[in-house]
Amino acid sequence: MAETVLVTGGTGFIGAYVAQDLVHAGHDVVAYDLSTDKTRLDKLGVADDVRVIRGDVTDPTAVVRAVKESGATRIIHLAALLTTAAEANPRAAMDVNIQGTNNVFEAARTLSDQVERVAWASSAAAFAPPSNYGEWVTEDDLVYPDTLYGATKVYNEHQAKVYLEEFGVSHVALRPTVAYGPYRETGGSAFLAQMIERPALGKSFAVEFGDQIIDWQYVRDIAQAFRLAAFAPDEDLTQRVYNVRGELATIREAAEVVKKVIPEADLSVSDEGELPWTQVLDMTKAQQDLGYVPEYDLETGIREYVKVLREEAGLEPL
Repeated sequence: MAETVLVTGGTGFIGAYVAQDLVHAGHDVVAYDLSTDKTRLDKLGVADDVRVIRGDVTDPTAVVRAVKESGATRIIHLAALLTTAAEANPRAAMDVNIQGTNNVFEAARTLSDQVERVAWASSAAAFAPPSNYGEWVTEDDLVYPDTLYGATKVYNEHQAKVYLEEFGVSHVALRPTVAYGPYRETGGSAFLAQMIERPALGKSFAVEFGDQIIDWQYVRDIAQAFRLAAFAPDEDLTQRVYNVRGELATIREAAEVVKKVIPEADLSVSDEGELPWTQVLDMTKAQQDLGYVPEYDLETGIREYVKVLREEAGLEPL
């Protein structure tokens, strides 16, 4: 049955893919975002299918109005300042990440007769550095972030718990890691995109961290996960916060896949440096409760990524 879903941050990288996934699933989609730039939505072929409302998640009245007037029965809340922006603007991070999330929960509480579920983005950044864990990290393991961004996500997990238990606001939080795919913004993990994008366009690139395992989570799989989180029946949920991931591979292994897809790639790898976010997430619960099964292995994701890049650059397909 088709429903209306409001996606905060719906013109952003993950948000645009979530919007596309929902449209393809037959739902009506409203993107609520400070940016009304529909470039990503257009590139994904759904610009005409998504209504974009310009709005700020830090404005509680505007959030309630947008949810009410859209008739949304589900909200997927993605709007946030990410790690680098949060560190540069701590007060803004508190306003957007914490107060903005509270405004979404308040809208769902106020419009409880309309809104059935809030699916929202927590993050693997909620966890402590990887040295604190064994091989796998479950949802019940230590939550002790070392970034301001991660701290805002932990707070939101606590306020979501209260809104569920005290006010009956049904929610599901996902803890993804780092998404890759076409149209991604730059950021602290930009090298993950560059090691694919530069060789795809015939440019050289040198990457560090070669021996470190990364969760390669293709953006379309993250979009799928948010749709499942938004629509999973309450009776199927054994918890409210879920780890999600893609395929695990070292940087060096991923570089070999890039070279397989792009035989002429000038891509060198060293083992220098150490990444602070290489936790390996156990997603058994998401598979069992949400039915989440990643559709993109590393080679499939990189092939699609490269194909899009080369088409847009006017280059011959590989």
